[in-house]
Amino acid sequence: MHRGQATDGSSITPSYVSGGSMTPLLGMTIGDCFDATVRAHPDRLALVVRSQGVRWTYRELAAVVDRFASGLASLGLVANERVGIWSPNNAEWVVTQFATAKLGLILVTINPAYRPQELEYALRKVGCAALVTATAFKTSDYIGMLRQIAPEIATGIPGRLNLQKLPDLRTIIQIGETTTPGLLSFEGVCRRGSTASPPRVKLRFDDPINIQFTSGTTGAPKGATLTHHNILNNGYFCGQALGFGPDDRLCIPVPFYHCFGMVLSNLTCITHGAAMIVPGEAFDPLGVLEAVQAERCTALHGVPTMFISILEHPTFSSFDLSSLRTGAMAGAPCPVEVMRRVIGEMGMGEITIAYGMTETSPISFQSDRGDPLERRVSTVGRIQPYVEVKVIDEAGDIVPRGTPGELCTRGYSVMRGYWDDPDKTAQAIDAAGWMHTGDLATIDADGYCNITGRIKDLVIRAGENIYPREIEEFLYQHPKVQDVQVFGIPDPKYGEEVCVWIRLKDGQTCDEESIRSFCREAIAHYKIPRFIRFVDAYPMTVSGKVQKFIMREAMVRELALQEIRTA
Repeated sequence: MHRGQATDGSSITPSYVSGGSMTPLLGMTIGDCFDATVRAHPDRLALVVRSQGVRWTYRELAAVVDRFASGLASLGLVANERVGIWSPNNAEWVVTQFATAKLGLILVTINPAYRPQELEYALRKVGCAALVTATAFKTSDYIGMLRQIAPEIATGIPGRLNLQKLPDLRTIIQIGETTTPGLLSFEGVCRRGSTASPPRVKLRFDDPINIQFTSGTTGAPKGATLTHHNILNNGYFCGQALGFGPDDRLCIPVPFYHCFGMVLSNLTCITHGAAMIVPGEAFDPLGVLEAVQAERCTALHGVPTMFISILEHPTFSSFDLSSLRTGAMAGAPCPVEVMRRVIGEMGMGEITIAYGMTETSPISFQSDRGDPLERRVSTVGRIQPYVEVKVIDEAGDIVPRGTPGELCTRGYSVMRGYWDDPDKTAQAIDAAGWMHTGDLATIDADGYCNITGRIKDLVIRAGENIYPREIEEFLYQHPKVQDVQVFGIPDPKYGEEVCVWIRLKDGQTCDEESIRSFCREAIAHYKIPRFIRFVDAYPMTVSGKVQKFIMREAMVRELALQEIRTA
């Protein structure tokens, strides 16, 4: 144990932890790992996509992957070129993930909610040579948006496009059998590769294989560049923490374009020979309940808002969820009361909490299935194998255990950098290799981590530091509250004031004074929300993260406030 000296001469333990393991890191590419799993478990269930009627063994999945990989190679795509995918969850997404990995093509995962300007930015930023796209989803007309950016697609030669605004993009592959003028069909590309095996490409596991765009809430999105080694090992050790094996079936309602879907779900499954169960194109609580029951899923992943929606579904109690034992809740801070309900009402006695960020592949901390209940509901667990973490103050010094500060991560999981953006990379990763997360955290004496919020979410009211997470956890205990989000808004007198948006449970009514009265009995006066709004929904990303900055902007407009603090 590392110790330092306090100013009074006593011994203190710094907030630094590193993860050891008897299990070595996987020293292989994603394609090699996939092939090894196919050889070991050819006839085990690999992929179920209920919305498409797909039900493939590992042998069957491998055959489709190889055909599509051969088809991509026949189009002249070569290692290190970028291939975008812009689609909700489906079988073609999974096939594309592993086909591109085999060829060393860097898969660029594009948010299905992107609009034309965002799509154009992403494709141009990383120079995508090819794009795999859905036709449409909900209100998104993907083909229409592509034509809006590049109308000359309609008269172009499929596979040999020459587009003014997208000069690198020569191939667009449309998921399905049908084709739009200028585009190739996914099935057509598979047929091109049906007569040949995919070429053997010499790859290294440190090669980049995935670019994931950050949310871009504070500027243009940045492309986090991740390697085989980064994401394959992160998926593997996540599965280890879940106790995964070939008999497991993971229900995956989280989007594939995000690390939670493609790494902690798909790569977790293939590194342990488990089955990927996809309930639908996008999250639907009823679809999840039906999939878990029908497929006897043993594990379920999701962000807290997904679990809340599942628990609150009117038909929840009619489903048999007895097959569930584990899973991961991640992507946003997990309310303690929600975690208790998932364990108690869904029977997920071995569920884990995971914490990380896209730039760290993503997981740095994860609770253990055997951790005491109190640890699993109140922390994000302990450090992952082969990862280091420290908590620092504003001067960059490591703080004592239990003291809040910024969380920094180092190890195999840290990204290569932001694509074609050395300045932003240098701002995020320091000279010693530490990724500065921007998250506020504490590490206790036993090494358990608690995320207390984002540095930018911190509310400073009259010089008092207020952590929104603390108030949120308290308000979840209110019997009428289903979901709650706390954030700061500018105030001319105090600098900032506390605001809360509350979703009530179905059939419940409540008023502002009742909420304030509930708070007065238990929390300091300066933490009691001054502004309280009751809402039906929150602005959210496709991956289920609540967008507090949009809520803050709405309140600023509603109250005609001026920004007081910009830092």
